[in-house]
Amino acid sequence: MNLPNKLTVARILLVPVFMVFASLSAARGTALWYILAGVVFAAASITDTLDGRIARSRGLVTDFGKFADPLADKILTTTAFIYMMLEGVCHPVVLVLVLFREFAVSGLRMVAAGSQDGRVIAANMWGKVKTTVQMLSIVFFYFGRGIWTASGAVWTASRALCWLCAALTVISGVKYFADNRHFIAGTK
Repeated sequence: MNLPNKLTVARILLVPVFMVFASLSAARGTALWYILAGVVFAAASITDTLDGRIARSRGLVTDFGKFADPLADKILTTTAFIYMMLEGVCHPVVLVLVLFREFAVSGLRMVAAGSQDGRVIAANMWGKVKTTVQMLSIVFFYFGRGIWTASGAVWTASRALCWLCAALTVISGVKYFADNRHFIAGTK
């Protein structure tokens, strides 16, 4: 397994660690747990940037990486949105839109992989923008809650960022399906 794929797997393995700290921060409301959740989430998010750059610069792009990298992002961000919803920051509609888009895109990727030429569809620019904004919004929430524990501004900004994430999720999903509609049209 090459380095970019190891970084992708590391991102997936950091999800349970993030879950522990996110659970403790939600249950106890202590600044330390929010900051630790933010640090773990930020570290996992950094692996997303590193794995892609390393893979492209060293010619280590693999079908596993094209499939697992976006999957790791989905696991990481949707887990965080679930915890943010439990805290009342992320509206359930936002979570449903995110989950719907992620399941739909994953389904389309499976259809493409099962097509005659067995194509692996890589993430497009809108998907990358969506993921980046999601990750930054989540980092903002956890560090914001850790640093300014009683600040209503953090809650208000985090709620607005969640809705921005929902809008970008819808836009990226529509664009993804528009760009790859030939896989749907060609299915039996």
